Amino acid sequence: MKPASLVIRNGQYLNKDLNWIPFESIRVEHGMIAAIDGKDEPSSDQLIIDAKGGHVIPGLVDLNASLREPGDSRSGTIESETRAAAAGGVTHLCCTPDTQPINDSKAVTKLIKEISEVSAHCQVLPLGAMTKQLEGRQISSYAALGEAGCIGLSNGTTALNDLLTMQRCFEYANTQDIRLFVTPMVPELYQGCMHEGTVSTSIGLKGIPALAETIAVAQMIQLADQTGVRLHLSQISCAGSVSLIQQAKEAGLNISADVTLSNLLYTHHEVEGFDSLFHCHPPLRSDSDRQALLEGIKHGTIDAITSAHRPLEEAAKQRPFAETEPGISSLETLLPGAQLLDAKGELDFITFIDAMTRRPRKILGLTVNEIQENEPANLTIYDGSEERLLLPEHFYSRGKNSPWMKQKIKGRVLGTICEGKLTHWPETHPSA
Repeated sequence: MKPASLVIRNGQYLNKDLNWIPFESIRVEHGMIAAIDGKDEPSSDQLIIDAKGGHVIPGLVDLNASLREPGDSRSGTIESETRAAAAGGVTHLCCTPDTQPINDSKAVTKLIKEISEVSAHCQVLPLGAMTKQLEGRQISSYAALGEAGCIGLSNGTTALNDLLTMQRCFEYANTQDIRLFVTPMVPELYQGCMHEGTVSTSIGLKGIPALAETIAVAQMIQLADQTGVRLHLSQISCAGSVSLIQQAKEAGLNISADVTLSNLLYTHHEVEGFDSLFHCHPPLRSDSDRQALLEGIKHGTIDAITSAHRPLEEAAKQRPFAETEPGISSLETLLPGAQLLDAKGELDFITFIDAMTRRPRKILGLTVNEIQENEPANLTIYDGSEERLLLPEHFYSRGKNSPWMKQKIKGRVLGTICEGKLTHWPETHPSA
């Protein structure tokens, strides 16, 4: 039975001025924030959530997450991965088109939305494929994908084959007024398994140079300038890319960008032990790149932070490093990761929240969600004080491929409310 109302007690919430405000109660009714510290009449069908003195923030918005369904149910399903998202504090996410079949048609988009309506634990916003089968050759039907409900179009984790195809994609997207979410890659240079640098040389693994990204960024910026397309550069990883994006924004181009949390936390030195959990695309790069990415987030050159969640079955990470599949299962450790960056003095926790709430909402054209009365109730309740050992059985995601696995982490999402519905609650969390 659904409770008549939810009441959160004993915490502090982030207000529209990005300040922490202590509160006694936040009451949610009919999908909306009904009252903050208002008169509360307890009832038998009212659910009380104890925030334990923790933080209540707007629900996180993730611009890049692979849900695997339809297709690869061994690695994940819409149910399992959105449940993981809710456990990580995410209320809205963009799902990448790398499903089986590829989300390059109205029928596949419709299927994703139908499954999501039944089983999703957060709002699923599909990204359609820019090209048929994500092969970088034949352009998909952008009009049909937009009509079916795709919030944007993406090349997933594959490179576009040539500049002519890219130009046509940009021109077509502009005529349809739909944003492109493009991971910049030059296919001829994107052939290794880690960052090309001192570490790749010393351990003998083939590297991916920064040029494999920065050349593509420069090309896409020029094409965006010529075509007028709304361009979002996904998963930026290099200092050179940050500089190019800054110049483009200063020139007035309609460009946005995101970075993965993994690229803010780690560098290529993590690969020295050949731990395949650190095999990801884009690769973990040098510390100078990492510092440039952090500065980009602080100054707004990079707009958003994303999980780039890619769940994989266990066998995918059990071969020699170069032969393993790239990807990190990262939805459930977003806020502990943010807390770690804050503790190191590298990125303020509130700046992280802004980069996963207000900024991505603006990119997607969604109304900015504030914690105030008469606003939609998209809320995350986070306790940063709890320290715990993270084990595979604590993950909702079917992908256990997380560098945090079997490590002590600090922080836990106590509850997530999406459009007024409680989608994560500690009583449903695996025991830890």
